[in-house]
Formats: sequence, C-alpha cells, structure tokens
Amino acid sequence: MDTINIILGVNILVMFGANLSAAKKGIRSQIAQTKEKPKGFFQTYPQYLATLILIIFIISLFEIGTIKYTGSFQRIRLIGTGLYLISSWMQVWIYRTLGDNYSQDIVIYKNHKLIEKGLYRYIRHPYYLFQILMDIGAAFATLSYILLPLSLLELPLLLIRGRIEDKLLAKHFPKEFEKYRKRTGFFLPFIG
Repeated sequence: MDTINIILGVNILVMFGANLSAAKKGIRSQIAQTKEKPKGFFQTYPQYLATLILIIFIISLFEIGTIKYTGSFQRIRLIGTGLYLISSWMQVWIYRTLGDNYSQDIVIYKNHKLIEKGLYRYIRHPYYLFQILMDIGAAFATLSYILLPLSLLELPLLLIRGRIEDKLLAKHFPKEFEKYRKRTGFFLPFIG
C-alpha cells in the first residue's frame, strides 16, 4: 500500500470516529417523533449507493479496480486526495452545524428548525455537495475506474433528493424558507 492510500485509510478510520454520533442520530431519526418523513426511492437508495461507494473506496485502497499507479498519475492522485480530505472534514463540520436536525433520512422533526448558519448561510445543501466532491476525490485519489462512475451516478440522485428536501422545508416553514431560498444557492452560492 502506498503513502496516499495509507493517508486515505487513516482518514476513513478517523472519519468513522468523528461520525459516530451522526450514526447515532441516524438511528434516532428512525424512532424519533417526526412531523413528516416521506417514503420512496430517494429516501433510501442514495444512502445505499453512498455505502456501496464507501465499500468500493476501501477495496480500492488495496489497488483493486484501479488504474496502475504511475508517475504520470501522481498529480491527479494528490489533487483527488486533497479534495477527498477537505470534503470529508467539511461534511463533519456541516453535520455539526445541523445539530439535532441532522438525519440520514429526509425528515422533519417535531422540533425541527430551519438552519441558516455556517455554510447554510450561502448554500441549502452543502452536505450533498461535499458528499459528491468527497466521492469524486476518492475516485481520483485511488484511480478507481469503478468508483468514478458510481460517484457521478450519485450526482443526479442527490440533486433530486435536495429538491425533495426543499419542498418539505417549504411546506413546514413557508415564510422563512421562501426568504432563505431567495438568498441562497442550491449547491453553489447564488445558483438555484
């Protein structure tokens, strides 16, 4: 295993520890008092795809399903590693910004609040943005020809999932969300 893959592997382990409370909150959303929790494809399948991507990423660290690491690809791998590391830690920050509103599911809790701090001041779905960037970064860092197409497949699923969340927030916070929507971007500031 080369140095980049060791760094990526260590980050995966550290991220599991950093996201342990997020996993507990995910379980909470299954049993907590909710106002509304839509059912359907976009509630579960993006999560399944993210899990599959993580498993393939871990396998890719052992150079299975990857392009041969040569000197000409090192710059791509370094850029991918940087993108992956920054995006993974941005997700931790974003999850902590959400606090008790965080859920792996699309859900509105009985005591739900519209979050407008941190990156949420500028972007309505920064968690999804950094999920996509993290997975694309992982694909380039490992040169996985399996991981890259799956990461790109994730993009439309998370875009649609974000639209579903917007509709749900607009329904439960009609006045506040409309003002919020007008001054923020969907995935990028001022766009969407």
